[in-house]
Amino acid sequence: MRELVRRLDRAALATLLPGSDEENISWPYASLVLVAVDHDLSPLLLMSDLALHSQAIKADDKVSLLFDGTTGLDQPLTGPRVTLLGRAAPTDDPRARQRFLARHPDAAMYAGFGDFRFYRVALKRAHLVGGFGKIRWIEPAELLPPPPPAALVEAEAGIVAHMNDDHAAAIDLYATKLLGLAGTGWRMTGIDGDGIDLRHGGTVARLALPHPVDGPEAARKALIALVAKARAAI
Repeated sequence: MRELVRRLDRAALATLLPGSDEENISWPYASLVLVAVDHDLSPLLLMSDLALHSQAIKADDKVSLLFDGTTGLDQPLTGPRVTLLGRAAPTDDPRARQRFLARHPDAAMYAGFGDFRFYRVALKRAHLVGGFGKIRWIEPAELLPPPPPAALVEAEAGIVAHMNDDHAAAIDLYATKLLGLAGTGWRMTGIDGDGIDLRHGGTVARLALPHPVDGPEAARKALIALVAKARAAI
């Protein structure tokens, strides 16, 4: 379930609009949003204050996010999807900003506008549908990953920049030889204890590390091991 959430870069956001019609009824409202996911699995959003969902969150911070993993399936209802429930709040954390913009570089064009702000969603529960008959609620103890290693969180931006600047060929090998994807010019957008996030234009991908890592040195060894595995597949 966590890998599904980390693999996708967009979700359907559901909020509750404040009552505004003649009956003063609050209506559910769903919209498409771009998402990045922090090390602790918290979804990160960038939204305009003018958007309906932002106005709804001001009145009621409870939200849900649907991550759809059924793309490309002949029978979509047999595929996985997960709904995350939580509370959304604006954040000024510069690392959240960096992680979101690494995942969505085009968003840098408007991220600095006065009416845009970043949000973090504090997760409460999840509802997983793995296909027909594979449906269950997931509580926080099972939903949330172990506390992220501080050393890796602090080193992430440097690792990503180093890989993109000095090891672009290795990133292409990850995408083409280990994930079977096409094209050159892939970029790394993030790394956490379990995997790395990649992007090529509008396509995103997720590659699991050979073993969990807890710091920059362990990450370096894992990335080297992935290069060796990719070259062996040539």
